[in-house]
Amino acid sequence: MNSTASFVTLVNRLRFRHLSLLVALDDTRNLHHAAADINVAQPSASRMLADIEEAFGFALFERRARGMEPTPLGIEALGYARQSLAHLTRFAEALEVKRKGGHGQLTVGAIMGAAPDLVAVAVADLKAERPLLNVRILGETSDQVVELLERREIDLALGRFTNPLQHNHFDFEPIANETMKLVARARHPLAGHAHPQLADLVAWPWVVQPITSPARQLFEEELAAAGLASPANLVECASIFATLQLLQSSDAVAMLSESVARDYLKARLLVALPIEIGKNLPGFGILVRKHEPLSEPAARFTMLLRKYSAVAPREAEPVAAER
Repeated sequence: MNSTASFVTLVNRLRFRHLSLLVALDDTRNLHHAAADINVAQPSASRMLADIEEAFGFALFERRARGMEPTPLGIEALGYARQSLAHLTRFAEALEVKRKGGHGQLTVGAIMGAAPDLVAVAVADLKAERPLLNVRILGETSDQVVELLERREIDLALGRFTNPLQHNHFDFEPIANETMKLVARARHPLAGHAHPQLADLVAWPWVVQPITSPARQLFEEELAAAGLASPANLVECASIFATLQLLQSSDAVAMLSESVARDYLKARLLVALPIEIGKNLPGFGILVRKHEPLSEPAARFTMLLRKYSAVAPREAEPVAAER
């Protein structure tokens, strides 16, 4: 059988449920859990996997006592399965929206700790133009949104690179810089100190982003440069909303972007401590997968992000839809 015939045979044998099983196995590395994820019995999932591996002509997983690990060729097949399933799912969702009278879908990953104003005005303007466009916003930190982009669960991301090799897979367009503030609740014992030092803060409780986030990495670098150990009493939290609640209900300190803290500072729920930090945090921007054209709604959204990135957030005002 020639290579073309083999490819046609492979495509004909693979079904949507097969792709779903492969993605579930990639996520769980456990046949029992993967079967439950796609709502089939484990014997059926086992037979499906055997059929898939027969179609490919090689083993996709090594069976181990503690789970299943993909073979080198299996990793390639899993990437194909995830990409194909994502395309099929998005196609089905978009088709359903259009069937109901809507006009497409846009899924965005965004670091809401840095860009809430920018995302809000861009989405508001886009929805003013296209009221029936289905818009979804996912993620909290750069590591989360980059992973979503890699897994093809979003159209584009607003964030930062989180490791030096990601430029091989994604294009990055800088949009804005981010001013960071050290903040605490208004009645925090440090609130009245005129000249606190970073060393004074380390002994207090902290709410910090996950270690994989660029902001947390920069925070740890600044501690190291000052000869200080990481705070011993900390809560690691990716949610900006949860961070704000923790700050208001405890004596914790956190490093937040000025755009997130602004309204809380104005309402005197939080105070900014007079310590400069985060000045070397790289700017954030638009991240897209290399060599893949954006959908029309995604392309329009990036145009709005560029438009509003040139306006200070407190001055940005949504405009009427262009006709």
